[in-house]
Amino acid sequence: MKTKLSSFDFKLPEKLIAKYPAKERDESRLMVVHKDSGKIEHKVFKDLIDYFDENDTLIFNNTKVFPARLFGKKEKTGAQIEVFLLRELNKESKLWDVLVDPARKIRVGNKLYFTDDDGNDVLVAEVVDNTTSRGRTIRFFFDGDEEEYRATLKQLGNTPLPKYIDRQPEEIDAERYQTVYASKLGAVAAPTAGLHFSKTLMKRLEIKGINLANITLHVGLGTFRDIEVEDLSKHKMEAEYFEIVKETAELVNKTKLAKHRVCSVGTTSMRSIESAVSANGLLKEAEGWTNTFIYHPYEFSIADSMVTNFHLPKSSLIIMISAFAGRELIMDAYQEAIKEKYSFFSYGDAMLII
Repeated sequence: MKTKLSSFDFKLPEKLIAKYPAKERDESRLMVVHKDSGKIEHKVFKDLIDYFDENDTLIFNNTKVFPARLFGKKEKTGAQIEVFLLRELNKESKLWDVLVDPARKIRVGNKLYFTDDDGNDVLVAEVVDNTTSRGRTIRFFFDGDEEEYRATLKQLGNTPLPKYIDRQPEEIDAERYQTVYASKLGAVAAPTAGLHFSKTLMKRLEIKGINLANITLHVGLGTFRDIEVEDLSKHKMEAEYFEIVKETAELVNKTKLAKHRVCSVGTTSMRSIESAVSANGLLKEAEGWTNTFIYHPYEFSIADSMVTNFHLPKSSLIIMISAFAGRELIMDAYQEAIKEKYSFFSYGDAMLII
């Protein structure tokens, strides 16, 4: 039987969409879903430590979000244009794939100007190609060395909050739309399950003897694009860069072989480890691009538990966690979350599936 997109739809009251993060990272609410018994518990995020024992391993995505949203003006007309940096294609020629808004006003050959706080033009871009309806390839021009160019991009950029947060980025977002363990720059969206981990909780996990392993997957917008086909077997994910180092693979495999728990922190960690499974069902060292789309029926090889946020209806993310825990259980858990007024999406509350 084909898995249909419409079976992952649900109605969410808009007031449950979190516009801001919880006051403290590890004091978000935590719904614990037991996939074998169907039991649901209501906890606080820092209680997560109680569900793991010495020699268990948690896998974190250490990608770091860069300030990918720029605002420029179009030559001649001066119309404001939003440019969302997706992927750097060539460092030497400063070539990027981007989204532009409003797209109908931007054509190949147009120049875009970006100004500093004093109104001075500090960066210029030329549109060199069309990609998708809102996508363009642009080339930046900058008078200065590589270090100055990078600093200027960072200075002009804004935290790339998802559109549904529906507000301008504020000072708090530079810190809180980033995990405390982020180290490898390259994501245009945060791996949001990890936003709940505080430095204190990480230290408590270590003290308890729980292993903290890192992978990298640079989250792109493809993860969040609307799925436009009812038959999920026809959906194609956009590729995202990932890396699993030897030390992580060895640690995870040691944990699995000793029958201890392996927990994926987030759907991005899950996609990465499921993209690097060896013939004997273990994790292998890997680097490259993955467009793995996980939907029922799917046999998970590495993790037996996962931490995740509450996701958009009909998104690839809710489809993945439904494959992991069962669609009926997840949809029941979401209705429970709505009834109990959990916060949803990137800055929302968390779920532990165990």
